[in-house]
Amino acid sequence: MKALILVGGFGTRFDPLTLTLPMGFVEFANKPLILHQIEALKNIGITEVLLAFNDQPEVLLVVDQSKQVILDSLIQFGNTHGINITVLPETERLGNARALASAKEPLLNGYEEPFLVMNSDIISDYPLRELIHFHKAYDRDASIMVKVYGPSKYGVVALEQGTGRVKKFFVKPKTGISTTINTGIYVMNPSIFDRIELTHSSIEKDVFPKIAEERRLYGMVFTTLWMDIKDPNDYLLGLAMYLQLLRGQSPSQLATGSHIVGNVLVDPTALIGDDCKIGPDVSVGPNCVIHSGVRLVGCTIMRGATIHKHARISNSIVGCNSIIGDWSSIDNYTILGEYVTVRDEVQCNRDVVSPCTVIESNLRSLSRKSNYAN
Repeated sequence: MKALILVGGFGTRFDPLTLTLPMGFVEFANKPLILHQIEALKNIGITEVLLAFNDQPEVLLVVDQSKQVILDSLIQFGNTHGINITVLPETERLGNARALASAKEPLLNGYEEPFLVMNSDIISDYPLRELIHFHKAYDRDASIMVKVYGPSKYGVVALEQGTGRVKKFFVKPKTGISTTINTGIYVMNPSIFDRIELTHSSIEKDVFPKIAEERRLYGMVFTTLWMDIKDPNDYLLGLAMYLQLLRGQSPSQLATGSHIVGNVLVDPTALIGDDCKIGPDVSVGPNCVIHSGVRLVGCTIMRGATIHKHARISNSIVGCNSIIGDWSSIDNYTILGEYVTVRDEVQCNRDVVSPCTVIESNLRSLSRKSNYAN
C-alpha cells in the first residue's frame, strides 16, 4: 500500500511560523509535523510516500533555505528507513481533490489497490492498521477516521449506528448537526478518482458528500489522541496531549531531573543551565541553549533558539534560532517567528512577531495581537 500526504502550503492562522514554512513542516515535539506521519506509515510497513503541495512548491522551497533542508532531511530519513519519498508539485492552487487526482499515476502505477491519504497538519497516535482493516471489510470508495469532538470548526459526519456508514458529510456546519468529526485520515479505493472533477475541487466539499449520498463512504470511530494543528491554541493543547501519550507509551523519551516538572521533551543536543525550572508540557528542540534561572511552562522552544538568564516563557512558541534576552518574559500565546531577537527585560504578551524582527521594548500596543488566545 502507498500513502499520499497533503502537505498544503501556508497556514495563515499560524503566522508567523508559516510565513516561511508550509504548515506540515513546522516543528512539533522537536521534529516536523509531517515526520510524525511518515514514521507512523513506516511502522505499518508502507514504503512509498508521496508529498503533494497544493501551493506552488517553487515558492515554498525557495523563500527560505530551511524548507529545502527539511525536505532533504525527510528524503534522507526515507532512504535510511527504506521509504521512497516523492514530491508531487502543483503549479496552480486547485484544491486538495485535484492534488489527489494529480497523484493518481504514482499512487496506482498499474495496481488497483487501496491507498492512504492524510492531511499534514494533524497529530495523532495514528491507528492506521485498524483503519485499513476497517476499509477492507466494507470495500467501498473511501473510509475516513472519525472522532467524537466539538464540531465548531471541523467537518462532521452523521453515522449509521452499527455499520459506520456515513449518511451525511457536512463541511464546518452550524452547531447541532453532529459531534462526530472528520479527522483528515482516509483510506481510498482507486474508484475515488472517477469522482473528482477536473476543476477546482475539494475532497471534503465536493467528493465526500457525493459518495456519502451513494452509500459508499464509511467512518471508523476512534477515541485516542488526535489534534488538528491549525492555530497556537491547538498546537499547545496538542503538545500537552502528545507528551502525555509519551508518558504512557514511551516514558524514557521524556526528560527527568530535579529541574523538570511534569511532561517535558528535551532534545539530546540542547544545553540546560543551572537553577532552571522546566515544565509541565514543554518541548525544547535541537541545539537550543537554555541559560541559568530560566522558567519554561506550557511552551515550545524550537531548534537553535537561545533563552538567556532568568527569562520566562509561558504558553507561547519561540521560533527557530530566536534569542530571548535576560529577564525577558514571553507569555499568553505569543508566537515568535524564526530569527527573532528579544532584548533584555522585554515583555511580550499575546504578541505575534514576524521573522527576523528585533524587539527593543514591550510590544503590547505595537504588534498585531493573536486572535487565538482565550
